Order: sequence, then structure tokens, then C-alpha cells
Amino acid sequence: MHTADWYSYPQYFEAAFADETPFEADFLPRAFERFAGGPVRRLLEPGCGGGRLVIEMARRGYDVTGLDNHPRMLAYLKRRIARYERAAGRGMAQVVAGDMTDFRFSPRFDSAFCTFNTFRHLTTEQAALDHLSAMARAIRPGGIYVLGFHLLPPDASEECIERWRAKCGRAQLSYTLRVVQSCRRKRLERLRVTLLARTTKGDVRAATEFDLRLYNAAQVRSLLAKVPEFELAAVYDFDYDIDRPRRLDNELSDAVFVLRRMPSSR
Repeated sequence: MHTADWYSYPQYFEAAFADETPFEADFLPRAFERFAGGPVRRLLEPGCGGGRLVIEMARRGYDVTGLDNHPRMLAYLKRRIARYERAAGRGMAQVVAGDMTDFRFSPRFDSAFCTFNTFRHLTTEQAALDHLSAMARAIRPGGIYVLGFHLLPPDASEECIERWRAKCGRAQLSYTLRVVQSCRRKRLERLRVTLLARTTKGDVRAATEFDLRLYNAAQVRSLLAKVPEFELAAVYDFDYDIDRPRRLDNELSDAVFVLRRMPSSR
């Protein structure tokens, strides 16, 4: 038995969300076509983790740059990219070490995405604004930023326990996510994720606690109003149905925001 932080096992971290990959990767090109001005080829994913979407979008023909600051995630993705064979119709993939709140790229990207709650790891208003400002610098005018994260409507329960299973090679994986503390006034919730991996070499247990920032619909609107470089082009949910946009209201909990980069002097 070995116990560690679950970020120490990037392959198991990525497997936890692998079922989401085809839905996200199918939605992104449709969003580019519908909302982005001009062709989209070069993509950025901030907070890319182990790179499940970096690799998948490269396989679909895009040139994708992943940005992350976790050493094990970076090393894991670099190994994946080294094994990735670029065939006809496939794009390039690369990973860069960096902070989500302070980065610059040149030339700018055609569009970007950050689909599954990574944004909520930015636990202050200033950090969120710094990130959105950095993204505005990184995306060309007319490009879009697809940003997905959970909202907590005013009447929603603050308690949550989720359990699910996955596979990674021959390893059988069991995950439990639990909200252990929540404060609407401070707009923070603390989550604990536990992992049990049953492998041919024995069991691995991992446990991690981390804070996420809370948002409701009004708080998202307030945040976006402070970043005039982006306009809110559309809102969706985690069904990723391009023909079924949602309203940004208190009925929405699983939110996907399509932010379009406005022309400016920046």
C-alpha cells in the first residue's frame, strides 16, 4: 500500500475525467465555427494538467499549447507528447511551464479552452481577473475562450459527495469527492478527493484537499463586466449541445461560457 497526493499520479488524475474528453473535444470545433471570427488553428489550454485535451485536439488537427505549473503534470505530458506520433492531418502539441495568472505568448492564439473547473482554483477575485487579462493578451481579436466550471445557485445545497470509477490500463480506479467545508460569504469551498487504484503491483491510495472559489450567476456577470476585452457570446451546460444555449441564471449549475475577444488596442 502506498499513499500520496493524487497529483503525484497524473495518469490516474487524467483517467478521472477521460469520459468527458469526447464531449468537450466535439464541442470545441463547433464553437470555433459558430462564434470565432476567422480560421482557428492555434489553441491554448491554461491549466492543462496531464494533457488529455492537448493530445486529443492535436489529434484532430489543431496546434495546441498546454500551460501548467505542476512539475509532475508537466513531466507526464512531455512524455505523452514525445510518444505522440504526428500523422497526416494531425497538429502539433507542446507544453509550457507557467502560472495561469501571469503569462505572455507571441504570436497570439486563435482560441483557447479551459473546460472543467480549473478556473475555480483561482480563489480570489484578483487572481481570476489577472487570469482573464492574461487570456485576453494571449487570444487574437475575434478568437474565443471556452471556459467551463460549476456554479452554486443561491438555493443549492452546499453539501456534495460524488463517487465514480474508471480504468487506466489494467488499473481499476475508484474516486470519492466530498465537500468538507463551504462558506458563501468568503466564496470558498474545500474539497477532498480520495483515490483507490488497484494495480497489478498492489494498491495505491491518494488523498488531496484543495480550495475552490464559489460562483453564482450574478457573480460571474460581475466578474466578466470587469474584463471588457471579452464579450459573453453564449452560455452552455455540460451537455455540450451547440444548438441548445442556456441562460445565465440561477437555474444553471454546470456552466460553459463562450467568451469572444473584442478588438482593442491591447
